[in-house]
Formats: sequence, structure tokens, C-alpha cells
Amino acid sequence: MKIEALAQLRCHNASNCDEVRALRVIVRRTISGLELGFRLDGNTSRICLTPQSRGHGPVELWRHTCFEAFVAIDGQAAYHEFNFAPSHEWLVYSFRTYRDPAPPANVLRSPIVAINTTNNQLELDARIVLTDLSAIHPHSPLRLGLSAVIESCHGSLSYWALRHPASKPDFHHADAFAMRLEAPEAE
Repeated sequence: MKIEALAQLRCHNASNCDEVRALRVIVRRTISGLELGFRLDGNTSRICLTPQSRGHGPVELWRHTCFEAFVAIDGQAAYHEFNFAPSHEWLVYSFRTYRDPAPPANVLRSPIVAINTTNNQLELDARIVLTDLSAIHPHSPLRLGLSAVIESCHGSLSYWALRHPASKPDFHHADAFAMRLEAPEAE
């Protein structure tokens, strides 16, 4: 059984992005995984889609155009942050509590990431294997924070999320984890 949801991300009022008309996320949850379909409608020719290479590997993807998913088991303070860049780079971080880093409990397989870009749309699809996070993630209700950082070709950043609970963009804030997904029934 699959659980599906559609979410609209909103631009933080402290940032501006004329290049983006809409940013949606299609979420599908199965026992084994979480499928995320980020859909950006806008003028993609005015959005920086590939960060300049620094030669040190993918670090701080969130400083450029990046789509993010924060995944927590409902009722627990620990969470994971996934960053997906249009360059196909990805990173995952683990946290014990709000912005308190923790080593990952498990070895993570690479998420499956697919990108499709036209002049008017950017689609980024990612699939996360929930058992990579823990044995209880597949069977527990989850709280999700869905967000994006969009970099214009001029270098300005805009911040998009389900909910912006603070005066400054803060995707880690517990109130930003605004989507709750029940665990699907076993097939």
C-alpha cells in the first residue's frame, strides 16, 4: 500500500525569487521507502543549477540550489536531513536533537536521484530507503520537513519550505516538520 501527499512550498518572506512561480513536492510512502518528487515551475535559465566545483567533493550543498527532506519518527527529537542537488550530488546528515549532529547509525545506500530540466520546469525525483535510517522507520509514523534553497544566476538565495516558523529561514525548526505520514499497511 502506498500513501501519497502533495505539498506546496512557500518562499520565506525575507527572501525573494522572481524566477520561481511554484514549487511543489509529491510524496509517496511505502513500507520500504520514501519517494519525493520536487517540481519547480519557473524560468530555469535564470536559476543556478550547477554550483561551481571546489574540487573537494559535495559539501554544503544547501549553499546553492538544493532540495531537502528532513525525516523524523513522530514523537522523537532525532532526525535525518537529506540534500539533493540538480548536479546529482547528495548528502545526508543525522541529528540527535535540533542541530545537534550525530554519526549515522547505519551505512546508507545512495538514494536514487533523477533530474529532468526544461526551460520552464525542473524535476528532481529522489528515493530514500527507510531501513537505511533504522529498523523502525518503515513501521513508524513520520514527520517530514520539505524545503529548497534556490540560487538565482545573480547569486541571491531564496528559501522555500512547507512552513516557516521563524523570522529567519530555519528548516531544522521542529515546527517546519509540517507533514505527518502514517506507516503504510504491509502488502
